[in-house]
Amino acid sequence: MLRFVAFLLCATAACTDVMPKIGFKLDEIKGRWYLVGFATDASWFVSHKDSMKMGLALLEPTSDGDLDMTYTKLEDDGSCNKMAHLAKKTETPGKFFFHSKCWGNDNDMRVVDVKPDEFVLVHTIKTKGGVSEVLNHLYGRTKDLSADLKKRFQEFSLETGVQRENIVILPPNDVC
Repeated sequence: MLRFVAFLLCATAACTDVMPKIGFKLDEIKGRWYLVGFATDASWFVSHKDSMKMGLALLEPTSDGDLDMTYTKLEDDGSCNKMAHLAKKTETPGKFFFHSKCWGNDNDMRVVDVKPDEFVLVHTIKTKGGVSEVLNHLYGRTKDLSADLKKRFQEFSLETGVQRENIVILPPNDVC
């Protein structure tokens, strides 16, 4: 029965074949990015989405083509929440893999679109215990992206199986 449920999840959303950007260049995503949009089909998100705020990502390519990712977010109590991952390159440019020790899941991450001076759209399939969830991120070089980009993010997230109510544009937040 559990395998059947996993199959249904895979067939309906999480295994949508989203490909990385054709002509992806790792250096295009280097640097500081604000997390502007967040969308997921994960059940935990429903009870947390109203309290979420914008964070900051620092993406640094390594000499061998992997990607160091550091995320920070200022919490309401003034503390700084920090997470770091090393995303390993795959044979497909723009596609990376990493394991999150913090969450205990495997992450298949694809850079779907990028305009180096404006935005990055990332699609990730997170898998833990045989169950997969979709997570889409919209990053911006600034805290405020155009209405058109936000709409494109929402449409992309719907296409990848995320329900409309689970797609949010995060409110601005100070950095830490």
